Formats: sequence, C-alpha cells, structure tokens
Amino acid sequence: MDATAQRRELRQRLAERRRELSPPQRMAAAQGLRRSLEQLPEYHTDVRVAGYWATNGELPLNLAIPPLATRGQQFMLPVIGPGKRLRFAPWSADQDVQPNRYGIPEPVDPAELFEPFQLDLVLLPLLAFDRLGNRLGYGGGYYDRGFAFLKDQARPTEPLLVGVGYAFQELPAIEPAAWDVQLDYIATEQELIDCHADAAGDGDAHA
Repeated sequence: MDATAQRRELRQRLAERRRELSPPQRMAAAQGLRRSLEQLPEYHTDVRVAGYWATNGELPLNLAIPPLATRGQQFMLPVIGPGKRLRFAPWSADQDVQPNRYGIPEPVDPAELFEPFQLDLVLLPLLAFDRLGNRLGYGGGYYDRGFAFLKDQARPTEPLLVGVGYAFQELPAIEPAAWDVQLDYIATEQELIDCHADAAGDGDAHA
C-alpha cells in the first residue's frame, strides 16, 4: 500500500473512532481541552485567536471560546474563498453561520476577513498527530497552504499553531509531506504537548 492509500485508510479509521464517542465523552473532553489550553500563556493574552466549528466528532471548542471574549480577545472561524483561499472571520455566539461547500458552518456575510499571517494563535483540527508537531489533516491542504509562510521562519513565532485532538489520535510518528507545516503545540483532553521541546529532546508534555 502506498503512502497516499495509507493516509486515506488512517483518516477513515480515526474519523470513525471519533464519531463513535458519546456526548458525555465529548463534553468531558471539552473540559479537559480547556484545562490543557489554560497552560498556554498565549491562550490568555493573544488578541486574534482562530479556531474551528467542530463537526464529525471533532473535539469541541465550546468551553474554550467563552473565556476569550471576557478577556477582550477576538475569536475567529475559517472561511474558504475562491481558489481554495483560507481566511478568517471574527465570530461570536450571537452571529449567524451557514454551511460551506463541505457542510462546515462559516460566519454569514463577515464584515471583515483576516489573512493567516494576521493571526496570533490558531487552534487547528486534525485527524492524527505526533509529538514532533506533524499533523494528519483532512487532505484538502487548506491549512498547509495558508500557513506555508511559516516554513521560512524560525519557530515558534506568530501565529502560534496549536493542533487540537483527542489523546487517542496520537501516533508514534507521522512522515511529513514536503508541503506539511508543523505544529508548535498539541492540546488534547489530557495534556498540552510542546512540540519544539520534544524536537529538541529536552522536554516533556505538560500533564
């Protein structure tokens, strides 16, 4: 089986396991995720924080988003434009959303759109990850294209990329493709993983 087929099979298997989680399991994971994110200083201070609308069993951000507004931070959702262009629109709980071509909710008629390089902190969905910050996404390449400029910069920098997933989505190693953009941190319901510390071999996850 070639690498592409392996990735496809892995995506299907992990997505299925994620969909099998019960609502109470998802809620418990959402609580654990917020505790993990609270260990990240940037989560408390960065002004422009992008996330995602959880679909298909993704780990929900519903408990991690409300504290941002109380601290005066701005939460944003991804918006897919022509040419598979990824941008981000400010969103709050009282604003309407509508499904995009993939059925993922996006803000309706956003007054403002931000480019990836204008963000401070990005919470990315994923299907699998390893502790070096390699991420297996959904195959569309939107995030890798949008944040490709980070490959030419010393990391970590802004925006800080934090992958969000369940602990069971961890793999021993993911062979990165040439276009993959590595993550700075992984936040699960159990821990916050500093991918740069692991890469340097001198740090462990924050339990």
